Amino acid sequence: MNRFIRISALMVIDAILVNVALYGALLIRFDGAVPVEFMNSFYQLAPVFTVVFLACFYFFGLYNRLWRYASIGELVNIVGIVTAASIINIALAYFVMAGGTFPLSRGTFILSWILSVVLIGGSRLIWRVLIDYKFEHRQSPGGKPVLIIGAGDAGVLVAKELQHHFNTQINVAGFVDDDPAKQKLKILGIPVLGDRHALVGLVDKYGIQEIILAIPSASGKTIREIIAICRQTKAEAKILPGMFELIDGQATVSQIREVQVADLLGRPPVKVNLPEIAGYLNGQVVLVTGAGGSIGAELCRQVSIFLPKQLLLLDNCENNVYDIELELRRDNPDLNICPLVKDVRDRKAIEQIFELYRPAVVFHAAAHKHVPLMESNPEEAVKNNVAGTYNVAAAAGQFGAKKFVFISTDKAVNPTSVMGATKRVAEMLIQYLNQNNATNYVAVRFGNVLASRGSVIPLFKKQIAAGGPVTLTHPDMVRYFMIIPEAVQLVIQAGVMARGGEIFVLDMGEPVKIMDLAKSLIRLSGLEPGQDIEIIITGLRPGEKLYEELLTAEEGVNNTDHKCIFVARPSNLNTALIEKTISDIEAGYLPQDKEGTALFLQKFMPQFCIWQAGKSEKQGTRIKDQGTRTSLEARSYLKG
Repeated sequence: MNRFIRISALMVIDAILVNVALYGALLIRFDGAVPVEFMNSFYQLAPVFTVVFLACFYFFGLYNRLWRYASIGELVNIVGIVTAASIINIALAYFVMAGGTFPLSRGTFILSWILSVVLIGGSRLIWRVLIDYKFEHRQSPGGKPVLIIGAGDAGVLVAKELQHHFNTQINVAGFVDDDPAKQKLKILGIPVLGDRHALVGLVDKYGIQEIILAIPSASGKTIREIIAICRQTKAEAKILPGMFELIDGQATVSQIREVQVADLLGRPPVKVNLPEIAGYLNGQVVLVTGAGGSIGAELCRQVSIFLPKQLLLLDNCENNVYDIELELRRDNPDLNICPLVKDVRDRKAIEQIFELYRPAVVFHAAAHKHVPLMESNPEEAVKNNVAGTYNVAAAAGQFGAKKFVFISTDKAVNPTSVMGATKRVAEMLIQYLNQNNATNYVAVRFGNVLASRGSVIPLFKKQIAAGGPVTLTHPDMVRYFMIIPEAVQLVIQAGVMARGGEIFVLDMGEPVKIMDLAKSLIRLSGLEPGQDIEIIITGLRPGEKLYEELLTAEEGVNNTDHKCIFVARPSNLNTALIEKTISDIEAGYLPQDKEGTALFLQKFMPQFCIWQAGKSEKQGTRIKDQGTRTSLEARSYLKG
């Protein structure tokens, strides 16, 4: 309806209701026999009263509201507006038109106010009731039968959206909710049919084709359990975006999507208040090494939001630098971006960058991270992860950077891989540098990052797309997981928390079994594991653990201001060994083969052996036992 026509129609209706209220007040006041003099006053006052009421309604925006969504708050506003109009009318009647005497009885004015509130407010409420009734009873019985899991606010939001916009295509058969108080009740005319345990029977009984999970506050464990039940049916499972996505404006109710692996995490994603914590980036020169990698690129995206003075993108792969530079220039045309195709192993090039640009904040994400590849090329891991980290960290101290944040890994704890061992040595180096520089050096330990390049999820997806098989190294393998945005938020959070020398650890919830992850991913692709896609166990690869750990045996944790972030208590450093190692790095004396790398790493970790994991079933079992014990100790620290 045209806006002008709609407002005109409402004003006509309100004019009638205002006059009905005034005349009705007279009838009630005089029991239906209104004296002639009061009727004359009514005829005199009615036009003025009507104009005042309509003017107040228009001035206070009563005609700019969508009454199909009217709430109690709208009715309260009506009471206030009617009261204001009534006061104005009484003043006009008493002081202007009647010269100080009431042309109508006081009781008539009071009754008129009450009736105006009832009639004006009631007309809006009736419209809302009619709209709701219309949608509650307009579901097409021929539409696709759908079940909504969750009869809370989110579930009701989904039901309304489906009724209002998809009623001819979708028939909401009912809600499923575990709350006993909601059983056998109706919401929006839709029945609550049972709890999750009745889901399989309900799908068969009502011929359900689609199940929508509308419980955004549920934990990953609950989501996994419900998805497992859904997979016992032939219905397609979809999920409502998380509430934080809805609030942040990143999603709408209409964006109900397929269930994704990130929904199956054993905990809700960690969220931090980036605008409050990232002030230290605004107006600063920020350097991100490894800027073209999964973590580095996301760091660049999030840092760019806070308008740094200049953002330096450093990576040794020109294609990676090109891709992230193109993206950032498209999304942030006013951002001062400087792409740098440099290698962190080139100490002179790194020093030149620091001397020229003087970055105040450094996020060091450049690293060799592939465990099996580094077992085959261990000397390269030392050059990149140890010497490269030292080059960047030392330059940060030499040229006055305020903060240096090092991206580490949970594989650095009791390492059985070259990659993990070199990351542990790098942690020690930056803790040593923190004691000898004004720069605040910190490290952040990550778990596995979902969907990062080279991680297990993209590999599984490629294998599924090729028709299988999906390869898994061990049926009991367990990992902690994060999603890329929360991993990067932790890095930025660590930067503001940094006082120097800390190793920050994320409480990553319960570990996820990789076998379960593989099966979930196969099912999310619409296939059945073991039938459509085979899962093959290939055996542990060199350097792999069955269980990752959070802390070394010497470390405990202290709380921080963030409930999901902890800081490991610093362990004793072998200062003489670290100083000798720094001298060797600066002189270019680095291991050149496996044997030399083993000797180099064993100076820091005497029990470390490059070929330790997967060499024999006995050794694999020992690693498993070690990992279980240390992980349980770490979990007890984080919880207690």
